[in-house]
Amino acid sequence: MASSEMQKVRVINELRDFIKKLLQDPAILEQSLVIARQRLDQDSGPAALAQIANEISDTTSIHIPDDPESYSEADKLFLELLKEVVSEEKALY
Repeated sequence: MASSEMQKVRVINELRDFIKKLLQDPAILEQSLVIARQRLDQDSGPAALAQIANEISDTTSIHIPDDPESYSEADKLFLELLKEVVSEEKALY
């Protein structure tokens, strides 16, 4: 299997595991959105995303590494999607 294929399989498996956790505990989504709304209200830069990741790790069963350099593709995607959803909510109001 080529390196890029192995990378794709790894990312898919990470996302699969992540989605499974969300399905097992749907409260994670609401808690994550509450955290993202609070943090992104003050700042939307990389530091804010790191704070969001830390707070999600502290208050839910989702673990995102402390160091942004250690984020998996699933971690990065989840944080970017939170940021996108909060931005879209703000645009509606």
